[in-house]
Amino acid sequence: MSRVAVTGIGIVSPLGLDAASTWRAALAGQSGIDWIRAFDTTDLPVRIAGEVKDFDPLSVASAKDARKLERNVLFALSAAREALADSGLNGFDPTRVGIIFGSAVGGISAVVRQAAVLRERGPDRVSPNFLPNMLVDTASGQLAISLGIKGINYAIVSACATGSHTIGEAAELIKRGEADAIIAGGTEACIDPLILAGFTAMHGLAAEDENPPHASRPFDATRAGFVMAEGSGAVLVEDWDSAQARGAEIYAEVLGYGGSNDAHHLAQPEPEAEGVAAMMRTALKRAGVEPEQVGYINAHGTSTPLGDIAETRAIKSVFGEHAYRLAVSSTKSMMGHTFGAAGAIEAILSILALRDGVLPPTINYRDPDPDCDLDYVPNLARETRVEVAVSNAMGLGGHNGCVVLGRA
Repeated sequence: MSRVAVTGIGIVSPLGLDAASTWRAALAGQSGIDWIRAFDTTDLPVRIAGEVKDFDPLSVASAKDARKLERNVLFALSAAREALADSGLNGFDPTRVGIIFGSAVGGISAVVRQAAVLRERGPDRVSPNFLPNMLVDTASGQLAISLGIKGINYAIVSACATGSHTIGEAAELIKRGEADAIIAGGTEACIDPLILAGFTAMHGLAAEDENPPHASRPFDATRAGFVMAEGSGAVLVEDWDSAQARGAEIYAEVLGYGGSNDAHHLAQPEPEAEGVAAMMRTALKRAGVEPEQVGYINAHGTSTPLGDIAETRAIKSVFGEHAYRLAVSSTKSMMGHTFGAAGAIEAILSILALRDGVLPPTINYRDPDPDCDLDYVPNLARETRVEVAVSNAMGLGGHNGCVVLGRA
């Protein structure tokens, strides 16, 4: 089976409008979490989020498409265009290049808007663009149209594990020889009063009334919930030999991929985290990597009381005593939770950590939790050369996804 190279990356995030600016901000320990500006939050119990700032839709789409396409699709276009350009892949056979791109909720804001139109103005005023643009697979379809890519194309939906699953499945397709290259990733733009109210009703969100950048504090004893965020992450993966033959810069190798389900609860993690542990074991086995070879884990680390404990237990179950020697960090401490985009963005940050020999920190870590007792790279980035990194993702419905990455 073919080896899988990562040759292109792209990000839109609360920390920056491309991969380079996001990475610089992450290493500096900056926060992209602030007061919500997209709508009036006066009557809402939570008023903070990780919004993407200063994004110009016209940078990736025509004026007509910019008006028509949903924000999550425009984010996907930006990240995917960046990844394709970064890879230097030119003159390719469009039937041998694919797109695997997902989202947790797709164009939910379009649903909310058009439901109001139906209610207030009647069915004949509902937009003809509504249905084609609210689907979860709109991003993958629009990417094909915009980039002229005709190969295998579909969306994966697995809540907050979506981004990890897209990269993992894309790598499997490359290994089987079913495509020469694939753009894989996730996108999300669901900072909306309805979604905010829904997560508030579930008691999932952190409400930081005085200091928004301090709201997301994974693994800290005072953590009180996650922070909603938006963005997109995309990677271009391709056959290793082909990448070398064309002289491409190879960021990292996708060594293995694992998935599982907790089969426990739609919203709460299974306390012993057996599914999360199984996911990592499967990924390591497929990668041919021993636990002791892993030097860094980019944790799912949402900053929820139950989730952070569960993931810590899973890491200790899989890695044993080595769990106390490897580094673990949550970049959600800086950008919040981007849902379907999270696994892709965090895999890219893991790839850059391998390339540069620097690990991004978990900021806002002040009060140790005895139930979360690993090395979470607190507050400051750390220069450490790592050969193998693991990127974890866990989602509503018990979905788990893990990607194992090797330094090129």
